[in-house]
Amino acid sequence: MTCSYSKQTIKETIAFHGHNCPGLAIGIRVAEYVKKSFPDTSPAALVCVTETDMCGVDAIQYLTGCTFGKGNLIHCDYGKTAFSFYDREKNKGIRLLLKPDSRGDSQSETTEMMAKKGSGTLSEEELLKLTELRSMMENRLMTLPLEDLFSVKELKSKPPRPPRILHSLGCEDCGEHTMESRTRRFSGKTLCIPCYRKVEQKM
Repeated sequence: MTCSYSKQTIKETIAFHGHNCPGLAIGIRVAEYVKKSFPDTSPAALVCVTETDMCGVDAIQYLTGCTFGKGNLIHCDYGKTAFSFYDREKNKGIRLLLKPDSRGDSQSETTEMMAKKGSGTLSEEELLKLTELRSMMENRLMTLPLEDLFSVKELKSKPPRPPRILHSLGCEDCGEHTMESRTRRFSGKTLCIPCYRKVEQKM
């Protein structure tokens, strides 16, 4: 079994992200699962809560239409390869969690070699090996059945509310206008978060 997206769509997704990689493959398969689970959901009603900021989020934005700018892509920095999707109109939701063994037996070796690459200690021979391992992992992620990639559960929680336009207040330190829900009060002043952190930090 292979990914149901056409080669052209996958090519466009890679171009949107800037390169091909296992992380992007995960996002492509997430989007594939979502398209099958929410076939009649309009782009305006679909919302994604991603628990990671990995490469795959770009595929989700491109293929599902969930984007930060529209307010239907929400990032929770939990460090988990997990994605929740909701239909706001039908109050339906599912959470996809990448299975630990989905990347295959080479995951540990690949992770170690990526760390060496990041520190600049990877040899040319190891770089070739890493390229091969990542290609194998990517192929595995793109061809495994969806049920072998993700643990899925239905969500009973309500979908996140649609975005709202709020008033902006002037920070009494830097003077920059800031959405009121992102301001802080300190010593009788209304401050933006960066200015608040400068005076609140106990260092």
